[in-house]
Amino acid sequence: MIDGKRVLIIMPAWNEAEGVADVIKEVHTTLPGADVLVVDDGSADDTSRVARAAGATVMTLPYNLGVGGAMRAGYRYAHDRGYDVAIQVDADGQHDPRNVPELLARLDAGADLVMGARFAGTGDYETRGPRKWAMVVLAFWLSRMAKTKLTDVTSGFRASNRDLIDVFAHWYPVEYLGDTVESSIAVVRAGYRIEQVPVAMRPRATGTPSQSPWKATLYLGRIGMILLLALSRRSALGPKRKAK
Repeated sequence: MIDGKRVLIIMPAWNEAEGVADVIKEVHTTLPGADVLVVDDGSADDTSRVARAAGATVMTLPYNLGVGGAMRAGYRYAHDRGYDVAIQVDADGQHDPRNVPELLARLDAGADLVMGARFAGTGDYETRGPRKWAMVVLAFWLSRMAKTKLTDVTSGFRASNRDLIDVFAHWYPVEYLGDTVESSIAVVRAGYRIEQVPVAMRPRATGTPSQSPWKATLYLGRIGMILLLALSRRSALGPKRKAK
């Protein structure tokens, strides 16, 4: 429990045996009141064994689904066990668990989804070229839709309240970057409130990115075009449920 809420850290992991134990230990030390679920996304190494030995609960997927598929499984776990908050923390060490209380504070203040933003004045994380241009366009349009300033809509460091846990347990995009951009678009259009907090992302401690920078740039461009049409499309989610 953290401030009276059951908090689950969902950690998608693909071939992260080299460093996942250190990330789990850091989370346990920094957030002793939170539970940790590692979703082993079809790893070919000892990710599951290492994570379990480090004290995490482990869900092992039979084959690689990508981050979106792993997170959907994690949200289903959180939904079935009645967690109040679910927070994605990547297994490569880039997300600093010391920022989690800031995400939780924004949820307590009324947000439904809170993102840790790399481009909000904290840290020195940078992107260049077409990838940077695409991310600027995405942030601009989603900020307009959400009626709040968002600078990093592809951030995977995000916290969801219980309402969105219930939603994401049954619907969550599995395509690359759909878990961030597409889910955010659907959440905004359904009437949920998105906010961000500035965070400093750390260098990847181990492992390799699941997609090449060039493929990521191509997909970001595609998502940018989809985003421009989003206002005229039907939302993937129903309207936000009213509080009883």
